[in-house]
Amino acid sequence: MRALRLGAAPSVVGNDLAAALASWGRGDDVFGGVALLGYRPPDHPVPVEAVLLLPRGVIVVVGVDLPDPAMRLEAPLAGQWRTDGWPLVRQDGPVNPAVDALAATAAVSDALDAARAEPLPTGTVVAVGPYVGQVSQPTGDLVRGVRILHPEPKSLLTAARELSTHGRVCPATDARKMLAALGVDLGHADLVAEGFGDVVTREVAAASTTFIPKAALGIKPGSKQAERAEPERTRSLRWLPVLAVLLVAVLLIAGIAVAVSSADDNSSAPPTTPASRTAVSVGGVGFTARGAHQAADCAAHAYGDVQAYLQANACARLVRARYEAAAADGSRAAVLVAVLRFASSISGTELRSVADRPGGGGVNDQTADGVPWPGQAQPEFASAAYASGRDGNSVKLVQAVWLDKASPPRDPALLDIATKALDLTVSG
Repeated sequence: MRALRLGAAPSVVGNDLAAALASWGRGDDVFGGVALLGYRPPDHPVPVEAVLLLPRGVIVVVGVDLPDPAMRLEAPLAGQWRTDGWPLVRQDGPVNPAVDALAATAAVSDALDAARAEPLPTGTVVAVGPYVGQVSQPTGDLVRGVRILHPEPKSLLTAARELSTHGRVCPATDARKMLAALGVDLGHADLVAEGFGDVVTREVAAASTTFIPKAALGIKPGSKQAERAEPERTRSLRWLPVLAVLLVAVLLIAGIAVAVSSADDNSSAPPTTPASRTAVSVGGVGFTARGAHQAADCAAHAYGDVQAYLQANACARLVRARYEAAAADGSRAAVLVAVLRFASSISGTELRSVADRPGGGGVNDQTADGVPWPGQAQPEFASAAYASGRDGNSVKLVQAVWLDKASPPRDPALLDIATKALDLTVSG
């Protein structure tokens, strides 16, 4: 973690926060990233304790100094806070300090959106002190990506891991864009050392470099070099039709030869199925595609709390892809990968938190819609191994069960298959 002090700590608890971040050390051995301490967001009246730009997320930390230490803090986002049962009263601001924290997060998020860089999920941490033994938060507040805690190294690290949910590491080039949007300049090598990806941005990678004008090569129009080059270019153009005819003839001959050879091979070998052509390997596990289905009504194909969330917060598209996976010992597994695409990263963060809770529900396999699993297999996903991941505004939920034996949800081999399935590219 690279800490940059941009201003004084707005609250006393900010000193505890700085000590906790310092305990992570430099580099990405613990977490990595860059901490902007004492940063004032654009169009926000006061500075915040810190903005943490992490390889997989952004966290805005706001400090709140309580009147006295507390053993228990009840801290809802909507409603009055209570310390050890007593209402928290403030004369210099709102009764609920989380109001300021959410406003600061929105200001930082707007500035980062303007950078047009890698979209990272943005969470909020409200650091309270001088000491709080236990903080009670409603589940809905946790789903919104807000953590209220006393900034000890362990609790802060846990919050950072829970809020950093991006599916891949942010490139250092995009991290520089985001820091520039916040008014900070940091070198590429420094960001790579803090865990950001050492790759170019998508725009640079996609740039075309195949066309180079003659003027760039030093040949000026109207010069003697250009006059000498013109007849040579004209002669070359005359040969193009002849070369094209010859090329077509060669291709026709080659095509006939391949067709004859293929006919001989097909007489003795079974036809290749589409599924066998879509087999891929991820981390030593082979995945064979067994079909995919898209739907616009995400809630209609979900169940439990996940369905309830989707009914209230519709997603843009649901893609359900089926795979069969082969384990190292030869066992076969059925894998269902559900990708839910949202208009904002906040909705994705909230849905993943709901799905990750035990008994929180999930997405049905296509068998619930009357589409049987290919072949003779009839997998049951009621007790499947589960994994989830984030990729921008999309959430990926994976379920895996054995096709030829019992499927304990905590089976290490099944969990390994489910986790590796998160790296599959699901189109749609």
